[in-house]
Amino acid sequence: MNCSVVVPVYRGAATLVPLVERLGKILPIAAEDFEVVLVNDGSLDNSWEVISQLATRFSWVRGVSLMRNYGQDNATLCGILEARYDIIATLDDDLQHHPEELPTLLSKLAEGYDVVYGVPRVRRQSWWKSTLAAAVKWVISSVMGVRTIRDISSYRAFRGELKPAFAVRSGPDVQVDVLLSWATTRFATVEIEEAPRAAGSSNYDLYKLIKVAL
Repeated sequence: MNCSVVVPVYRGAATLVPLVERLGKILPIAAEDFEVVLVNDGSLDNSWEVISQLATRFSWVRGVSLMRNYGQDNATLCGILEARYDIIATLDDDLQHHPEELPTLLSKLAEGYDVVYGVPRVRRQSWWKSTLAAAVKWVISSVMGVRTIRDISSYRAFRGELKPAFAVRSGPDVQVDVLLSWATTRFATVEIEEAPRAAGSSNYDLYKLIKVAL
């Protein structure tokens, strides 16, 4: 199995080094060949400098820098289109998604599914954000029309053969999960541990969550 790991980066300078170092320990166990694609989504900190240093330090790290901030799904989509390998995984840059859980997603994918989501056992959010996030996920799941999935996550693994579905996108409002649902109905979830944010705060406030839902 060959695997591309896509990480959208926004103000992630403080967490990128430990994230990549941890991926560097688990990926040789989980895949034969692998790469990590870090997509700088117009960060206002020195994320791009850190990405450039990591790409120099590790031959399997590649960096992409967008001209401005386009949003998490657009940055993720950019990394997906850049991915080289037949299995693609995506995760956040804040270390809430444990890289060590990646083999759990890949193992479930090997059972014959096309997309697998890592769903946290315990939500580490305020009650209002958890409630609104659940509503947003319900909306997206309903649009996807996949009855077996009622919980989605940005920690996902899927088969690269689904990438042609992304060619039909239009407009600036991209939802990666909806695009995936245009290519397959074989979805699954696995429970994973989720850590508190290692640095900074969430970039999704009330306004952004409502905008995503709409």
